[in-house]
Amino acid sequence: MNLSKKIVASILFLILSASSLCLTQKAYLHYRSVREKEIQLKKRKTQWQNLSEAIKKEFSQYKVQPHVVIEDLDTGWIFAYNEYKVIPSASLVKLPVMICCFEQASRRKISLDDSIVLRADHKVGGSGKIQYAPNGTKFTIRKLIELMVAKSDNTATNILIELFGFDYLNDYFKKLGLKNTNIVRLMMDMKNRDKGIENYTTAEDMAYLIKKIYEGRMINKKVSSQCLEMLKQQKSKDRIPAKLPKDTVVAHKTGLEKTVCHDIGIVYAEGGNFLICALTKHKNKNSWPSKKFISRISQLTYNYITKD
Repeated sequence: MNLSKKIVASILFLILSASSLCLTQKAYLHYRSVREKEIQLKKRKTQWQNLSEAIKKEFSQYKVQPHVVIEDLDTGWIFAYNEYKVIPSASLVKLPVMICCFEQASRRKISLDDSIVLRADHKVGGSGKIQYAPNGTKFTIRKLIELMVAKSDNTATNILIELFGFDYLNDYFKKLGLKNTNIVRLMMDMKNRDKGIENYTTAEDMAYLIKKIYEGRMINKKVSSQCLEMLKQQKSKDRIPAKLPKDTVVAHKTGLEKTVCHDIGIVYAEGGNFLICALTKHKNKNSWPSKKFISRISQLTYNYITKD
């Protein structure tokens, strides 16, 4: 072999050696990356198991009957307790009513800019200020939805329930995929409530709705986005957000009536987002034990999500 051929062979050998070394380094870096992810996932799984045990311990600290679904939206891990048991829905029923409104508007069956005239028989007590508005005041459907969700206005809700009717809404709830959610009475209709005529739901149903909204799969992306933005306007901060940092974004809906207290939603946190549906039934004089319970398990989950 002459000198020129030896030089070429040497160069080729060096190139092949360098390429082989490069491939070996890439393979090693890939392996190390995968291994680190496996270790991190295993660590997070242990933390999730610890969180589950911590939440169970909270059950005995408060005189409430919990119905809970919590999901780590990055991993899909779920903690659930009493999720299939029905419980009076209180204002949580406003969530599927809101979805119905936006879906009907997307199909041009109604317009969100249509106005409805307030009547005396619309007005009911409890949360909301429409009850104090003069008879004959006009409200757009868009405004009624906003008040129903952000301020849980009962009069606004009853106007929207009347717009569709109980039969239509119950059929619609089934079409949404809700298994155990119904609507058979208006907000603040205590006479029917005392007769046992009640609106019911489950933590499972509410978690199903919230997750589909979060993923943009509730009817379509537009409807999901409208629902999510409306839920972020919730004014009540004494449950899920209560023990979280003040700048934490929470898209949620509360529910409160005698013997029941709820909050369901999505918490956006550094390190990942989580779903929390906490419904409670109680025999306490007031709702504070329930509110403290909900805020506590929300705080525990937030600490898990944000932990390195």
